[in-house]
Order: sequence, then structure tokens, then C-alpha cells
Amino acid sequence: MEETLFSNNIKRPLADRLRPQTLKEVVGQEHIVGETSPLGRMVKSGKITSFILWGPPGCGKTTIARLIAENTNLYFEQISAVFSGVADLKRVFQYAQERRATQGKGTLLFVDEIHRFNKSQQDSFLPYVEDGTVILVGATTENPSFELNAALLSRCQVFVLNRLNEDNFEELLTRAEKETGRKLPIDDEARQVLKSTADGDGRYILNLAESVFAYAQEGEIFDKDSILKVIRSRAPIYDKGRDGHYNLISAVHKSLRGSDVDAALYWAARMLEAGEDPKYLLRRLTRFAVEDVSLAEPNAVTQAIACWETYERLGSPEGDLAIMQLVAYLATAPKSVGVYKAMYKARELARKTGSLMPPKNILNAPTKLMKQLGYSDGYEYDPDCEDGFSGANYFPDGMSRVKIYHPVDRGFEREIKRRVEYFDKLRKEKQSRKAEN
Repeated sequence: MEETLFSNNIKRPLADRLRPQTLKEVVGQEHIVGETSPLGRMVKSGKITSFILWGPPGCGKTTIARLIAENTNLYFEQISAVFSGVADLKRVFQYAQERRATQGKGTLLFVDEIHRFNKSQQDSFLPYVEDGTVILVGATTENPSFELNAALLSRCQVFVLNRLNEDNFEELLTRAEKETGRKLPIDDEARQVLKSTADGDGRYILNLAESVFAYAQEGEIFDKDSILKVIRSRAPIYDKGRDGHYNLISAVHKSLRGSDVDAALYWAARMLEAGEDPKYLLRRLTRFAVEDVSLAEPNAVTQAIACWETYERLGSPEGDLAIMQLVAYLATAPKSVGVYKAMYKARELARKTGSLMPPKNILNAPTKLMKQLGYSDGYEYDPDCEDGFSGANYFPDGMSRVKIYHPVDRGFEREIKRRVEYFDKLRKEKQSRKAEN
């Protein structure tokens, strides 16, 4: 009988049919599941301890956990933090205790998206992990250091999985062709599009391949343009509130600092394409203008504010050009953290000497009493002095002069450095003359 959507014999999805049956078949994670890897040795010994699998979607976390359970004779229990609550956890722990008592069989509890459990839910695992009721295997796409409780994290090893690369994708597509008995009906360029669209996700590329098999007419070969009409564009893997967000803004910042305009434009585009708030990006770029460029190019902050205002007036998509203009400007500008370092040195000095009064001669004397106390007495008005510079001391009395700002010899700050050195030299000369008199 011909198969229908409701037939009991309908084929399982291609990704499910190609799910690895042994750890050796897991693609792209040899450093995790290889025989000489820590996890591989753990499986070989049969002594499994709780661990966390950290990696992007579709890299094999669920498959690895299931295979480890099968290889170690553990009962495999799977829950998702998205759909499960405290009541579900209590049930799982109760069944695990009963299974252990009646059958002598341990339980490998696989918790998908474990980072979505709150602190109290994560704490509920602790006694059952400690007494061996369950071997906890948590899967997360987020940095465990930030998303998991320290108490739980201290009881688990963390294994970092790789996003799949083009070679891994090629291996998966070859397996798909072998499973279906058909060559994927696409040309080389379209095959490359499949890999790019999958964005590191093995499950996704198999789903794409299955769609292509379904859409292709007999004898039809898809090229790049035709396959893009069949495959809907996939949103990049990115969460504005989590790890991907911070990774990408760090990449933008480091590329700018390294004066790599192409890389900076790429990472900024990645953020915008993923749906990042453009105003967040503009705020960080403006910060970069005053922190990393600063007086090496004083127009950087002016450019930042102008581009920010331009974006607010135009909005997306027209205003996106202002963002990219700012990225290119900042990446190619000379860099200096002279003022940035000076700020922290000045604040540290202020904390140590915060009670010292300014010299009386530079204080205003609006009252008779203040004049009697010596306020503004002996103040030299610099514009009236020779060279327009008095060389007076403006630090607190009794405090030695401290060098706080060290301008670099780059961009406009080279000119500032020349001025600072000129005033330093003039100050010493005038102070020396005053000491002789």
C-alpha cells in the first residue's frame, strides 16, 4: 500500500535515520569521543561521572549522551529544561532510586538546555548526583561558567564540542546519499550553499538535504539560485541576551583594536543580520571611539555621535550604512589608550589623597574672610605671563607632582605629546628660576 502522511510505515526523518550507532560514527567530535580522549577513556573504563556537554546546536550532544548510556548499561532518561519543572525532576529521581534498588541499574539523566533551569532547580540535582542516584549529563549551548551554579559545576566535568566544519558536512552529505541511494541533485556551488546555510549544525544540513531530495524532479540539478528559492534562509545562531551576543561584540571590538577593517565589518554585519539592536552596537562603537581611539583621532567621537544621530533619523535599513561607516572609520583610525589609562591612574590617586585641599593661591576669594585666610593670594594669571604659562603648581600642597597622562606617538596625540613635553620643560625652567630668586 502506498505510504501516506498517516501511515505507520512512513520513513523517519533523514537526520534520525543517520543518527550514529557508535561513538566512532559521531562526526567532528573526535577530541571528545575518541578512544584516547578523557570521555573516551571514561566510557572504556565503564566508570561514568557527571559531565556537561557545551556546544552549538546540532553538533551531537544528545547522540553522545545516548550512546554512552548504551555502552555502559545505564538506563537513559531524557528531559528538557524547556518543558520540565520541579515535579518532573522529582519523578525522575524517584524512578531512578527505585530502578537502582530493584534492578541494580544506574540512570544516565540527560538534561537538554540545562542552562534554562533556575538556581533552585539546579540545586535540586545536587543530592542525587552526589549519592549516585543519577549520572547527570547536561547539554548547553551557553557558557557553563555563567549559566550553571558553581556547586553543580564543581561536581561535573565540562566537555566542549565543536561546531561542524565543511569537511564534517561533506561526510554527512555523503552518508545521506548512501542512505537514500541517490546522488544529491545539486551542483558544486549549490552544495557549498547548503554547507554555508547550515551554519555548523549537522542536524540542519541533513534536514536541508532531505528537502532537496523531496523538491527535485527527476533529472533536475539545482544550481545556487534555484536552491536558494527552495531553501528558506536560516537565521544565524545567535541569542542577543546570551553567549553569542558577547562573543560577537568581543570580535567586533578586538577587530577594531587590531585595525582590521574587513574583519570588523564582517562581525558587525553578523550582529546586524542576527537581529542585534543597532543602538547597542552604536553605543559600543561610541565607547570604542573614546576608549581605544581617543585623542589619537579626536574626530572619532564626533564621527560616532554623528553616525548615531544619522541612524536615529533614518532607521534601518538606510541607517545601517552609518553604522558600517563608523566601523570602517574606527578600524582605520590611529589608536591610543593614553587617556583611558590616565583616567584610572587619576582616580586611584584621588582615592588615596582625596582629603587634600587645593593650594590656596588657586582658590577664589569671594569673601573678606577668605582673602584674610590667603585664598587666591599669589595667583598668577597664565595668559598674562611670558609664554602664556606660569609654571605654577596645581597639585595639593605637600603632594609631589605625579605624571598621569602619557600620550602616545601616534596620530593627533603625537602633537599632544609634543605640547605636553613643551610645557613640562617650560615648567621646570620657571620653577628653577623661581628657586634661584
